[in-house]
Amino acid sequence: MGFTLAEHIPTCLNGKTLAQSIEAKLAAHVQTLKSQLGRPPGLAVLRVGDDPASAVYVRAKEQACERVGIRSFGAHLPASTSEADLLAKITDLNHDERVDGILLQLPLPPHLDARPLLYAIHPDKDVDGLHPDNLGRLVRDEPGLRSCTPAGVMQLLAAYGIEVAGRQAVVVGRSILVGKPLALMLLNADATVAIAHSRTRNLAEVTRSAEILVTAIGRPRCITADMIRHGAIVIDVGINRIQRPDGKFSLWGDVDYDAACQVASYITPVPGGVGPMTVAMLLHNTVWSYCRRHNQPAQLLQLSPTDQPAR
Repeated sequence: MGFTLAEHIPTCLNGKTLAQSIEAKLAAHVQTLKSQLGRPPGLAVLRVGDDPASAVYVRAKEQACERVGIRSFGAHLPASTSEADLLAKITDLNHDERVDGILLQLPLPPHLDARPLLYAIHPDKDVDGLHPDNLGRLVRDEPGLRSCTPAGVMQLLAAYGIEVAGRQAVVVGRSILVGKPLALMLLNADATVAIAHSRTRNLAEVTRSAEILVTAIGRPRCITADMIRHGAIVIDVGINRIQRPDGKFSLWGDVDYDAACQVASYITPVPGGVGPMTVAMLLHNTVWSYCRRHNQPAQLLQLSPTDQPAR
């Protein structure tokens, strides 16, 4: 990855364009299967309360479903919804044969504990990949539903022909939603992986060791150019809504993008990088579940292992 600053222009990893390509592939697949199976895939996104960011995200998912031909069975429940009522709703969706995927939009109102609710979703409909059964399959590198954002990162790397095997990867962030599953996916792809977090000492020294640096900590522009190895591949998962003086909001990543462009070889923008890929992988997981439930070939994208033994 050698180059001089004078000639260096980093490659932008365009998640928006790739997501559109994946959507087109899924739409064609759904159109074919719908005529054979008599119904389209179904996705239920459950939103509880009135978090404004969640409203935007859910609407984007519903619009993406419309584009691909997935039927939406979502519900917007009041913030006062009890755990028992929400569990009852999830149970109904688990037994609804029209529904292939269930997603519980986070965050939830403070009185609700997400863990038992996520565990209540049937593993075969867990399109967010957060059920212990699916996380266990990821640990064992077995076929299963994969967490959407990490899966989107891996698809971006693959689409741009970026070799993962043998490279040093650092993931900054250890959440169960992104950091931990992504570290496992990179490890399963034969990278050498380190996870950094809020208690990591000498964070800049750790991040500078990375040939592939992924940030998912939710702190705007906290990764500066001096923390990035020259020629590194930088994947910015952070989406931070920052209010401007005019009252409107801008989206910032975890990485100081303009400065990072001076040293990175590849970089994702915010917005337009990982975000669209997260939605594309949600659609993929829904169609994957739909195929599996109807005994149809489900290898739509290379998200599952190829049955090679770990070494």
